[in-house]
Amino acid sequence: MKLKQLPEDFQVEERTDVRAGVEGPFAFYRMEKRGWSTPDALAAVRRRWKIDLRRLSYGGLKDRHACSVQYLTIFHGPRRRLHHQGVTVEYLGQVATPYTSRDIRANAFRLALRDLEPSSQAGIDRALEEIRRQGVPNYYDDQRFGSVSADHEFIAKHLVFGRFEEALRLALASHYEHDRAPQKKEKAILNRHWNDWKQCKAELPRGHARSLVDYLVSHPTDFRGAMARMRPELKGLYLSAYQSYLWNRMLARWLNTHCLPEQLMTVPLRLGEVPMHRGLEEPVFQQLAGLSLPLPSARTKLEPGDPRVELVQAVLAAEGLEMSGMKVKGVRELFFSRGERTALCLPAELEFEWGEDEKHSGKLKLTLSFELARGSYATLLVKRLASA
Repeated sequence: MKLKQLPEDFQVEERTDVRAGVEGPFAFYRMEKRGWSTPDALAAVRRRWKIDLRRLSYGGLKDRHACSVQYLTIFHGPRRRLHHQGVTVEYLGQVATPYTSRDIRANAFRLALRDLEPSSQAGIDRALEEIRRQGVPNYYDDQRFGSVSADHEFIAKHLVFGRFEEALRLALASHYEHDRAPQKKEKAILNRHWNDWKQCKAELPRGHARSLVDYLVSHPTDFRGAMARMRPELKGLYLSAYQSYLWNRMLARWLNTHCLPEQLMTVPLRLGEVPMHRGLEEPVFQQLAGLSLPLPSARTKLEPGDPRVELVQAVLAAEGLEMSGMKVKGVRELFFSRGERTALCLPAELEFEWGEDEKHSGKLKLTLSFELARGSYATLLVKRLASA
């Protein structure tokens, strides 16, 4: 089973009820992109229009290897269209408030799965009907963990335990699978001269890493201060990755506790296998459908007697933590989100069609279309099918 062999094999479009008018301080846009990550596409828009980052707001992150449609607002933004190397931005009108993830009603997907053996069709059909009836666990998928090292080290875990130098070195100098040549060169310099900040500054090109090193030239041991000066979007990624990993472990623990062994199958994710349910009895399915789990944070307060308390405590204890310790001491700008996430991802309007795969002779192509609530991952459905 192969996904994303062509950009049009993975299409996603935000569904929103926001409607633009003629008044309001925020210009509202529809952005269509192909071959760009959301942050890179928005950075290109900001450069072309000379827009400060603080004026721009958007709802969600969309995959680089996809054709995607999403929406954004710019405070006092230009009332015109932009086309730039695979990114098209259409001005729709004015709105009173910035566009955020709360404005996404759902995400609509259209996927093409290729290189399928004809003998796999019956099993995949059964799996699709199981997904239609009982969905899949609402795990965070691999896209959430791009900042996690190859050794599965979390920058935010070092921060929680006060290991600021280790966190900074992991953020700036660790190698990742998708590093480009300039990033590899910067990291080689940092690893070669770590703690010799003057030499690092002399060799590094202008950019974010050099700006942090420049601070360390004057404050050579203030790694806490250097972390505080990292770009806000990067700090958010580091914290959300660790928090999401812990949340996934909570959900996996719940499933292993409440489901019979024959009702579970394992699906590989980048950070390890996770259980997925199938064929649950109605009472257990209704429990899962009504379950939401808290995002672990010192700011999250669970009432005594809440049945989830034991689950949260068990997962955090395995990390050497308690809920009150899920914070970064001494850095006001670094804090874990507070909230809850539903445990079940149930696709709406799931449709599928089989056909010949024009890229692989003798193989089949499966085209899927469905809607997911914001924050859920279409790739989880694909992994569930691949494990059918």
